[in-house]
Amino acid sequence: MRYGYWMPVFGGWLRNIPDEQMDASWDYTKRLTQNAERWGYDLTLIAELNLNDIKGVEQPALDAWSTAAALAAVTEKLELMVAVRPNFHHPALFAKAAANIDRISGGRLALNVVSSWWADEARQYGLQFDQHDDRYARTEEWLTVVDGLWTEERFSFDGQFYKTEEAICSPKPVKRPTVYAGGESDKAKAMIVGQCDAYVMHGDPVDAIAPKIADMAARREAAGGTPMQYGMAAYAIVRDSEAEAQRELERITTVSELPAGYANFDQWLSGTQLERELKIQEYSVSNRGLRPNLVGTPEQLRQRIADYEGAGLDLLLLQMSPQAEEMERFAAQVMGTA
Repeated sequence: MRYGYWMPVFGGWLRNIPDEQMDASWDYTKRLTQNAERWGYDLTLIAELNLNDIKGVEQPALDAWSTAAALAAVTEKLELMVAVRPNFHHPALFAKAAANIDRISGGRLALNVVSSWWADEARQYGLQFDQHDDRYARTEEWLTVVDGLWTEERFSFDGQFYKTEEAICSPKPVKRPTVYAGGESDKAKAMIVGQCDAYVMHGDPVDAIAPKIADMAARREAAGGTPMQYGMAAYAIVRDSEAEAQRELERITTVSELPAGYANFDQWLSGTQLERELKIQEYSVSNRGLRPNLVGTPEQLRQRIADYEGAGLDLLLLQMSPQAEEMERFAAQVMGTA
């Protein structure tokens, strides 16, 4: 298993804990990333949103790509998996800038291609927001242009969304960056199977992840592609006893005061008690991070991670809070590297 972590570009991951002691700043980001290398983490995922999806839209959120460029210069081993939304970046200009960041890092850049979901953000920034299938059609063209500029001396393309004429990208990346993407529709899966190297998923139990991996592996084989990598988001809590871990889980999922923008949350929570408990957890931690149940003792977490490995999972993309302290604890007690 490879271990990655979400860079806290929003100042945390818990929607109902206002201050998680990890501010959205370059200073915190730099220290955390350099420590993560020392603790033995393999990768960091840097999300790309201009508005803060976790703490509220008026709170600070770090820019993904300038942060990645800066981190490339002050790290040595960590893979930098940076989210990119095609409707926010012209592919030819992006290919040029990303190749330069990859050179700065010595070949450690990777992409997490996200077909945008936040229509209001695009409207605020005056950018195109496509409907679902058009988003993936745009992404297919976008990836074709980026890959063409990275691999060919001159690249021409004439599509529905983009056009280039004998465009040059030099210097090129040290090596072609790994392309990760996620999505659960057939349109998304077809795009990923045809153009990406790795499939990333929201958090789910093993019995839900295993068939997703099997399905994508079969699709990839049918398309004649090389085997893909598989990653999953998860929120981790490790403690010396299960009771301690459950107390921390209760702390982060207890909704005491709703932040701005969640005035209708009580309506969203209507239904049975079980549904209410599940929805509170979905609200508290993004990306379905609590569904994998990486909550417990080091021995329990190691066993659950082994079960995911048995299902074919290669990469865990972890969120924790407060991030630095919990990442160091996880590395020492679960990974055995810190």
